Amino acid sequence: MKKLSLSLLFMLLSLSQFAQEAEESAGADDRDIWTVIGDLIFTSVPLGNGVSMPFVIIWLLLGAIIFTVYMGFINIRGFKHAIDVVRGKFDDPNDPGEVSHFQALTAALSGTVGLGNIAGVAIAVSLGGPGATFWMILAGFLGMSSKFVECTLGVKYRNVHADGSVSGGPMYYLSKGLSRRGWGRLGRVCAVLFAVFCVGGSFGGGNMSQINQATEQLVSVTGGESSILFGREWIFGATMAAVVALIIIGGIKSIARVTEKIVPFMVAIYLAAALFILLSNFTMIPEAFGSILSGAFGAKSMAGGLIGVLIVGFQRAAFSNEAGVGSASIAHSAARTDEPVSEGVVALLEPFIDTVVVCTMTALVIIITGSIDPNETEGVSLTSRAFASTISWFPYILLIAVILFALSTMISWSYYGLKSWTYLFGESHLNDIAYKVIFCVFIVIGSVLPLTSVFYFSDAMIFAMAFPNVLGLYILAPEINRDLKSYLARVKSGEIKKFK
Repeated sequence: MKKLSLSLLFMLLSLSQFAQEAEESAGADDRDIWTVIGDLIFTSVPLGNGVSMPFVIIWLLLGAIIFTVYMGFINIRGFKHAIDVVRGKFDDPNDPGEVSHFQALTAALSGTVGLGNIAGVAIAVSLGGPGATFWMILAGFLGMSSKFVECTLGVKYRNVHADGSVSGGPMYYLSKGLSRRGWGRLGRVCAVLFAVFCVGGSFGGGNMSQINQATEQLVSVTGGESSILFGREWIFGATMAAVVALIIIGGIKSIARVTEKIVPFMVAIYLAAALFILLSNFTMIPEAFGSILSGAFGAKSMAGGLIGVLIVGFQRAAFSNEAGVGSASIAHSAARTDEPVSEGVVALLEPFIDTVVVCTMTALVIIITGSIDPNETEGVSLTSRAFASTISWFPYILLIAVILFALSTMISWSYYGLKSWTYLFGESHLNDIAYKVIFCVFIVIGSVLPLTSVFYFSDAMIFAMAFPNVLGLYILAPEINRDLKSYLARVKSGEIKKFK
């Protein structure tokens, strides 16, 4: 009860402080309060020649570079081993945890492979041209190391309860890990801040924005203003809420059983369409890669243009794979293993699949089909038009993909939000049910309201998670480096055996 009261007080004080600053700023220009809060999170740092980058992106990128070098380029040397672990070659059914390595991977992927891959890439190419694709790929490559560090820590500091259920993620490694290093007070503050931001992000960016975009696509494909759902969007929202409720009521095991089927399927149908277009225009692929490289390094002006293209690519990659945000470690914490590093190695596959593979395929289709309108900055509509130029009925496939992407993202973020909620308010059946009911209600709300400013605030909440998370990763990185060396040595010696 004491923990609950302190957490509630801290959360209310944090949010009231945010609101107070936002009100003061909003008074000057009459902007919406939530838009102002988003602006506070995404404060830009000037880089010269009129170019700037949000500080949160610099924070994430700097961490990814440092972790890549410090961990000895684990994103390269750990790749083959990651494949072996995901395939179950090192699985021991007697290890603690709730889900397999593959299920943990798909559960985390379902929260990142989604609308960002469809709309985010289109926005990047619209703003930065083909060259932005190169920097997206590089950012995804570097983000693999951040995922490794945070997901290793997620398993290392998780709580395994008497019934076998697991609670883990940044809330636990920030509080327990930093306490072990003599930073107990900082760890507790960072953990509570992360949990507050995660709960807010789960209701908005992980819920309402997903259902809102899926609803818009459904109404558009079924006739727009003449659609049977126009003005009745709540019907689709209520239906999706019921589906989500049926899935999340069973916890991470139920979520993992669904995501291990949905994620491979939705990625497969999307990539199959992309491959069809690329193979139909295979003679243009070398030219497309040429435009990507020339656009990446030969921007209109090396001072401003190159930096601008680089920034766009890095920003969209960060929004897509969320490496360093810490959300994925909550899902990976439930993996069935007694070797934290093994799950960290599995996690590094996420940015590769999400950004290096899926985003690159999307960009290539857009470039090859010549669908870019230099006078417009477009999202889903650009991707849809690019695919439809070769596959006339693709908008219907895209509709299926958008709905599945939205569903998978919502169920994963419901788990992230739930674990942060119970960290703040205590592990109990009542708190569990309360969160899930609220989450499902927000699905219906998100389907009918054009909450643009609230979505902006929600995205800001998600990326605010990166500040306490990456700070903790810096402090805890030395012990992960030692654990990694020990783990790889034991794998090489045969001490860690294959079970299949």
